Amino acid sequence: MPLAMNRLTLDRARTLLDAAPDINVLVVGDLMLDVYLRGAALRISPEAPVPVVRVDEEWRALGGAANVAANVVALGARCTVCGVIGEDPSGGQLRAELGSLGISHAGLVSLDDRPTTVKTRVLARQQQIARYDRENDEDVSAADAAVLVERIMDLASTADVIVVEDYNKGVLVRDVIEGCRRAAAEFAIPMVVDPKSRFFFEYTDATVFKPNLPELSAALRDRALPDDAAWMEETRRRLGCRNLLLTLGDEGMSLMTEHGEHVRVPTVARSVYDVSGAGDTVIAVVALALAAGGSMTEAAVLANHAAGIEVGKAGVTTVTTAELLAAVAEHTGV
Repeated sequence: MPLAMNRLTLDRARTLLDAAPDINVLVVGDLMLDVYLRGAALRISPEAPVPVVRVDEEWRALGGAANVAANVVALGARCTVCGVIGEDPSGGQLRAELGSLGISHAGLVSLDDRPTTVKTRVLARQQQIARYDRENDEDVSAADAAVLVERIMDLASTADVIVVEDYNKGVLVRDVIEGCRRAAAEFAIPMVVDPKSRFFFEYTDATVFKPNLPELSAALRDRALPDDAAWMEETRRRLGCRNLLLTLGDEGMSLMTEHGEHVRVPTVARSVYDVSGAGDTVIAVVALALAAGGSMTEAAVLANHAAGIEVGKAGVTTVTTAELLAAVAEHTGV
């Protein structure tokens, strides 16, 4: 079985990343606001056997599909998001966070009957000890889905690639998925999908379908065999995608291309500090590399380097162009 890490030179990586300022990415999916509360936990509450955290830091960041967008602009490309937020203070904060990074929110749909999805994490210094969520994960209405599809068709006309990021929060219903497929076909641009279980088999014709190992096993109700080329090809055909990119956690990735090539991309992570957001980083880099003219294997290798950097950082974060080129240089010995 061929290994893919020697398929990307430093010069080629630089060429792909240098194209980023000319690339416009449309990200469609479940937008979230991440809130972090951090402080010292020096005693146990007298009310219950839980630590008392004295908060001395609080900050906000983009989560879910919005974090994919943050990764896109961190690498120098342009990005527009399409999804729903609530007509609430958190929706205003999410919109402000997008604006602060230069991410267009022309595709946002504000709803007065649905809260903005917010995940709040409580940290005792570096250790997360609790998380609480505010959300409504019911399907958006048919009328709201129609508005989203209209935005997608309009925004895709000037996009170079569509990223579909599903977190099972009710935005990516069948009509919206079909709208993404139709837009990608009409404007002849790649559609890169990070799926969740509910509509796993609805993304036929996706340029790239990127589940992780547990997601794929659960959807197929069978054990996945990422090192078996015949199994990977059979699964790719069953899913109806052009390229199947299966992420394997600390074992890297397995790729089956539409040309029948099966390659393994071994992990390059030196240490795993926090896996939060690694999938968002991978899908963003794959989309950028393909839009820049990279091959599927080049996109997978570059994304694998990005994931190796991301998991070495605390929390949901992004990867810069300089970090990514340094990682490729280190691996290639340049």
